[in-house]
Formats: sequence, structure tokens, C-alpha cells
Amino acid sequence: MSYPALVTSPRHVGQDADWWRRAVVYQVYPRSFQDTDGDGYGDVPGITRRLDHLDTLGVDVVWLSPVYRSPQDDNGYDISDYEDIDPLFGSLEDLDDLIAGLHARGMRLVMDLVVNHTSDEHPWFTQSRACRDNPRRDWYIWRPARQVEGLAPGEPGTEPTNWGSAFSGSAWQWDETTGEFYLHLFSVKQPDLNWENPEVRTAVYDMMGRWLDRGVDGFRMDVINLISKTYPLADGPQGEGDLYGSGFAAVANGPRIHQFLHEMNETVFAPRGRHVLTVGEMPGVTLADAPLYTDPARGEVDMVFQFEHVGLAEGPGGKFDPRRVDMSALKDNLAAWQAALAPAVDESGRVTGELGWGSSYWDNHDQPRAVSRFGDDDPAWRETSAKTLASILHLHRGTPYVYQGEEIGMTNAVFTGLESYRDLESVNHYHERVAHGDDPERVLASLPTNSRDNARTPVQWDDSPQAGFTTGAPWIDVNPNYPVLNAAAQVGVPGSVFEHYRALIALRHEDEAVALGTFRLLDAGEAGSWCVLREHVGADGTREQVLLLASLTREGIALTEGSALCALLAENGVDLAQWAGAERLLLASLPAEDAAASGTGAPERLEGWDSVILRRSL
Repeated sequence: MSYPALVTSPRHVGQDADWWRRAVVYQVYPRSFQDTDGDGYGDVPGITRRLDHLDTLGVDVVWLSPVYRSPQDDNGYDISDYEDIDPLFGSLEDLDDLIAGLHARGMRLVMDLVVNHTSDEHPWFTQSRACRDNPRRDWYIWRPARQVEGLAPGEPGTEPTNWGSAFSGSAWQWDETTGEFYLHLFSVKQPDLNWENPEVRTAVYDMMGRWLDRGVDGFRMDVINLISKTYPLADGPQGEGDLYGSGFAAVANGPRIHQFLHEMNETVFAPRGRHVLTVGEMPGVTLADAPLYTDPARGEVDMVFQFEHVGLAEGPGGKFDPRRVDMSALKDNLAAWQAALAPAVDESGRVTGELGWGSSYWDNHDQPRAVSRFGDDDPAWRETSAKTLASILHLHRGTPYVYQGEEIGMTNAVFTGLESYRDLESVNHYHERVAHGDDPERVLASLPTNSRDNARTPVQWDDSPQAGFTTGAPWIDVNPNYPVLNAAAQVGVPGSVFEHYRALIALRHEDEAVALGTFRLLDAGEAGSWCVLREHVGADGTREQVLLLASLTREGIALTEGSALCALLAENGVDLAQWAGAERLLLASLPAEDAAASGTGAPERLEGWDSVILRRSL
């Protein structure tokens, strides 16, 4: 079928070869974005209704979390029909309208692709479990029970391996009909596909092609590095006190993963006459792995989503053993990823080739709100810290991702009890730990900091009832701070978080150093500041530099000659005195339009959570 062509817009990237490197992606979690029919759930027409908001912000790509048909066990990441839209969200015609609306404004659509697993209600699986000789039996991962004296097949302890599921419980589910276990790394209703079967791969590739033919511009691939398992499947390490062993080493970055992704690229993406954006969500991907996945010469994916930096908020017991993020460790970790995916440069520092690419993000539908996790969500500091976090994110090399509501500084939710939670992972964790004797109050207290529900409260559009999200009862409670924290109070308002994000996105579109330049962290190991130098050397030898100086504390930092930070910067080759005439592009404490008029060079001091971006040419 034909679909509306992309209309080039001055607010967004065009169609040059590097458009996706200059682009900014905005993630929509549909059920929490905008409801149009009063049922309390966001829908596809709601996204279309709010396209002017995204157009004004300037983002180039909308990543849409799953809207396929689904029993909604894991909020749509359990897909029962890849070829249709769930009635909860609308229809295929509604999606066509969304694509048309995006393309008319110069924006693109990326769909979530969940093909490590399906729903147990997908026809592929219902056939697979019908009988052992069904033609689709081998489309999933089935294994007989382990023989254990005194235990009947299917009883706890007879699972093929000791692996635990990411959503609590065993990773194996017994099927009475066929007398075998099937593997589910996530929910029991999310059986893993068997990618070793070429029929599975062909079916997936064909489905992807049909979405691209409909006008979709790319895919964000959910846990895609788990599709290649290491066979034979065997028990994993199990620590003292752990209820299950870990099968992660056997399922992540497996022996055929690069073969599968290259095959996907060659089959689905390469034959098309346009660049299809591909993003691989890859838990456990390493610094060494990432360039293999994203080197353009290898033909796999454009960029990876890694989780090391968000994992810094987890204690020894995992995400429900939360700890405060060490900011020096955070920036050092992100700098290591910058180094791993750095471009090739010549003697002058000019970029001569890309060897990989990354994604820059603070939060998404699986992570708590950035300003609450990494910043300071106290009302006195929330706006400034949200803007400084935005400046830090957008001054890193790689494609920036903005999660819905992040552009207005939305904060973590308020939970009043277990009944406040909707997240399968959080609720299952509570019941599992309590069933094994843990104190219920202590388990409940461990949930709020890192629960996925923090990111899933409705977008706060205005100060009307339910924040303008719905006329009905929302599927999850709206954050009570919506009367003062909402989009209507920020769009077009100088100095707002929204306007700061808009200025940063525009800067990325227009500035070579910010979009494609090299990256240096200047204050490694320091917890109270974040200083970054970006540089672009033109073909004529012109050297443009962009410098970020940020305070990460309420106390602020001095930038005068002789101050500790100035001395540290000088040790790393940056003399702030030589930046005295540099243009001030943005300050977190000022409206974007006032930055240039505030002076040149670095201010003598950055107050609490303030930041400044400077630019000069040499």
C-alpha cells in the first residue's frame, strides 16, 4: 500500500544520510499519553491529537510502545497478533492517521518490536501447545521435565533448568496437555520464540516488512539480544538465599545473535530505498559488544539501548533493593560508553568514520522519572535540576531519547499501598517475597523508588481534572502534583523545562559539534559537577567547541580563577580564561532567549543545579 511521504520541515531533521544521528526520539507509552474515549486508557487517536505538542517540541521520531492486539498481561509487551491494533488503543485506520499526521509534520514513527516472545494467546503458541507433533511445536522452546526421585513431572523441582523469570517465579511453565515445560524469560504468558527455527525468523521478517510497507519508519527491538540462546540449556549460578538460578549468561548475546541480526538487516531493511531506524534494547550488552552490534560495516542495528547506568540505582538485591546513585560513578559509566562507541578521527581530531552508535536516555517506560532518580525533585530544585539533566543528556554523543512527560519534568509517583501499583513486575515481586516469609511492610517499602509504575502515570497536560488525560477514571492514578506541573503551564513559557528541551533539540539540529562531534569528560571522579567538551573539526580545519559546565548539588560550584573546578579543568586542557569570549547558548537558571544577553564565557559561579553551555570557534 502507498503511504504519505515525509514532508521536510525546518523544525525536524530531513532525509540526508545522517538524519538519524542528528535526530531526537520521543517515546510514547500509549496507555498513559492521551485518552479520547473516556475509558481511562490512552489511545492512538490521543497521540494524533497531541502531535502539535511534539511538533512544537521539535522531536524527529516518535517511538510507540506496543499497540498490537494483546491480553495486556504485561501492558502490551505480550502480543497475540502482530498484524492488528488492540481495540483498547484504536484501529489500523487510526494508526494510518497517526503515520499521516507525523509524516505531514516531518516526523517519523518507530514501532516497538517484541519478538523474543509472544503472548501465550498468539495463534502460533496455541498451535504449538496443541500437541507435540503440531507443525509449530518447534516455534517455541519446549523441554521435558527433569527426572527427580520422588517428584512427578511438572512438580516444582522438575523444571529443565533452575532459571528464574524476570517477573518472579520459575522461567519454566508446565503444560498439562503435552506434558512438557515451555520457557518464558518474562511473564508466564510470554513464551519465548525459538529463533533457531528458520520458519520463525521468516515469519517475523515478513511481518516487519508489512509494517514498513504501511509507512512505519523503523523498530525499537525489545530485549532483542536474548533471541539467541546457548544450547544445551543448563542450570545457572544460584547465590545463597536466591530462590532461583540465573540463566542470563545462556540467553544474552548468544552464539548466533549477530547472524540473526545481520540476516534481519539484509532481509528486511537493506532492500528498501530509505533508511529504516533500528534500535536494539539489549540488557547485559557490554562495552565490547556494543560496537559489534552498531558498526555500520557489519549491517546489524543502528544503535543499542544499554542499562548499566540505570543499574547504578540498584543494590545487591536488585532493583527492589534501591540505593542512591553515585553521580561520579554515573558520569564515569556514561563516559566509558562514549569511549566504546567513539568515531575514528585523524591527527587533527576530525571525524573520519563512525564505528558504532549509542542511545542517550535518562528514563523510559521501565525506569523511574529522571528528575527523581538523578536530579532533585524537591519543588525548590525540580525545574532547574530537570533542565540541567536535559543539558547533560543532550551534550552526550549518540541519539537522545525523551520519554513522555520528561520534557516538563514529571516526577516519580505517589503510592499509597499495594493497590496503587499496576506493574506486573512490582506486584509479583511483592507476593513472591511475602510468600517466602519476608516482612510485608518492608517489601512494600522497597517498591516505590524503582517501580516501573513511576513512569506510567498519565501525562500531565493541564490543571483540569485528571490532568487533561481522560474524562473518565484513569487506569493508574495521576500524580497529585499535576495542578502545578503540567504542559499547559510550560509550553511557550520562557524558562520552563519544556522550552529548555525545545532549545536543546534545536541546538542538536543546527550544531555539528553537538550532533556529530567528539566527546570528552573533563571531571571524571567528581560527584558535584559534570563537565563535557564536544568538538567538531571541519574540512577546512575550523575547530568548533561546545563546553558544558553543570552543578549537581544544591550548594553550587565556583568557576572563578583558583577554584577547585577551574584547576581540575586546567589539568584536563581546558582553561576557562580562554573561554571568556565564548557565546553562552543555554543556562538552566535562565530562559533560553536570555542566555546570550547574560554575558559571555563561564559565569563566576553556578548556583545549585545550574548549568551553562558555551560555544566558541578556533
